[in-house]
Amino acid sequence: MASTCATSCALVVFTLFLVLQWRRTKHSRLPLPPGPSKLPLVGNLFDVPANYEWKTYAAWSRQYNSDIIHLNLAGTSIVVLSSVEATDALLEKRSSIYSHRPRLPMLVELMGWEFHVALMKYGARWRTYRRLLLQGIDAKACISLRSKQLAATRSLLRALLRTPERFTDHIRHSVGSTVISVAYGIDVLPENDPYIALGEELMASALLGRFLVDFFPILKYLPDWVPGAGFKRVAKEGRKTMEAALNVPFEEVERQLRAASGSALHSFTATCLRALNDVESTNSNQENVNKQVYFDRQMIKDTAAVMYIGGLEPTTSVISAFVLAMMANPEAQSKAQEEIDRALSEGTLPDFSDRDSGALPYVEALIKEVLRWGCVGPKGVSHFLEVEDEYRGYRIPAGSIVIPNVWAIMNDETMYPNPGIFDPERFLLEGKLKRDILDPQLMFGFGRRICPGRHLAADSLWLTIVSILATFNITKAVGDDGKVIEPSYEFSSAVTSVPLSFRCSILPRSQSAQELVEGTANV
Repeated sequence: MASTCATSCALVVFTLFLVLQWRRTKHSRLPLPPGPSKLPLVGNLFDVPANYEWKTYAAWSRQYNSDIIHLNLAGTSIVVLSSVEATDALLEKRSSIYSHRPRLPMLVELMGWEFHVALMKYGARWRTYRRLLLQGIDAKACISLRSKQLAATRSLLRALLRTPERFTDHIRHSVGSTVISVAYGIDVLPENDPYIALGEELMASALLGRFLVDFFPILKYLPDWVPGAGFKRVAKEGRKTMEAALNVPFEEVERQLRAASGSALHSFTATCLRALNDVESTNSNQENVNKQVYFDRQMIKDTAAVMYIGGLEPTTSVISAFVLAMMANPEAQSKAQEEIDRALSEGTLPDFSDRDSGALPYVEALIKEVLRWGCVGPKGVSHFLEVEDEYRGYRIPAGSIVIPNVWAIMNDETMYPNPGIFDPERFLLEGKLKRDILDPQLMFGFGRRICPGRHLAADSLWLTIVSILATFNITKAVGDDGKVIEPSYEFSSAVTSVPLSFRCSILPRSQSAQELVEGTANV
C-alpha cells in the first residue's frame, strides 16, 4: 500500500513537472511584442530619447501597429502599453502579478525613499501602509477635509486678486497649504513657507531614470571617490532633504502634542499619534491589558510624508494646465462661467454642495478635458512583472518593467477624435456627462496600485477650478509693446509634466466678483 501511494505521488509530481516545463517551453517559443530592432548588449538603450519618450513610444506603437511594444535597455526588459484595452487586460484584470514596482536603486536604495507607499513592492508591508493612508484620505475621510480645502481655495482667490502675475506661486502655495494641513495640521505662512519649500525641494531631487545606477545597480557599491560616482554625492544630498521632509513637520506635531496647551490642530498625524499614545498609556498603567494598533510611530511618520509630498506636484501641475487651457480656449471658459452663474445664488462663491447637486456638468466635463489634454502624468508609474506571462500570443518576460503610456491613451483618436483640440463637449451628450467614454482620471493609476489620494486630489481640483472660473477671467497677457504674448503650450519632460513657464492675465470678472473674493478674508 505504501509503495503504491509513493508511486502515485511520484507520478503526480512528475506530471506537474512536465506541465510546467511544457508551459515554459510554450511561452519561450512565443515571440516578444514588436519593437525597434535591438543591438547586441545595449539593446534599445540608444533608441529611447532623453525627453518626451512617451511620444516616441506612441510613434512606435503606430509604426508596428501594436498597442504593446517591447524594448531592451541594456538587459532590462521594457513593455509599453499604449491602449486602455492593454492596460485593462494586464494592469487591472491581472493585477495579482502586475502590482509590483521596479527596483529604483537611486531613489529608493540610495536616497532613502523606501518609506513611500507608491514605490513599495506589492505585499504585506504595502497593504499595511496603504490601509493607514486610506484611513486619512479615502472618499469618506475626504468629506471631513473639505473645510481645509475651502480655506485654502479662498486664500488662493485673494492672492490672485493681489498679485495675479504670480499665479504659479499662488497655486503651489494653495496646494501645499492643503496637504500640509491635512497631514500635519500646520498653518503655513502666507509667503515663503519653509514646509512648502522643503516639499518642493524634495520633489525636485526625486530624479527617476536619469542615472546609470538605475540600469546597472551594481554601481551603487562604487566608492565615493571613484571617477563617475558623482551620483552618490547627489544621492547623499537628496537623502538629507528626504530626512528633513520626514522629520521636521512630524516633530512639530509631536512638539505641539507635548505642549501643556495641547495645541496640535486636527490632522492625520495628530490623530494617529493620540491613538498610539492612548494604547501605550493604557498598557503601561493597567495589568494584563494588551490593547494594540496596527501601526507604529515610524509608519505614521512615513505615511504623513506621503500625503505631504504626494499631492504637491500633480495637483499643482493640473491647475497650471487648466490656466493654460482657459487662456487658449476663451469659448470653453465662457461656457463654464455661464453655467456657474446660472447655478449659483447671487453673491455666493462655489462650495462642495454645488458639486454634490450635479448642477455643473459642463464644468465637470471641462475638468476631465483638462486632465486629458494636459496629461500631467504622461507615462504613469511603472509596474513590474516578476513571473513570465502571455498576452495576445506574445511572451512577456519575467522581470519586465511595464509602462502604461497614459499620454498615448489620452491622445487615442479612436476614443477622443481630434485629440489635439481642447473640447469639453466630447464628454457631454445632451447636456449630461457621457457614461461610455473613458474618464481621464485614469492618470490616478491602475489596478491595485491606483492612487489612494485620488479623492482628495479630485476634490481640490474641482473646488479650485470652479472658484477661479466663478470670479476671474483668464486671458493672454499683453506686452509693453501692446502685442499679445503667445505661450508655447509646451510641457516639461518629467514624470510629472508641467506647463513650461508662461504669462497670462487674470482679472476679476466684475466689481461684485472682486468684492466677493475680498469678503472671504473675514470668514
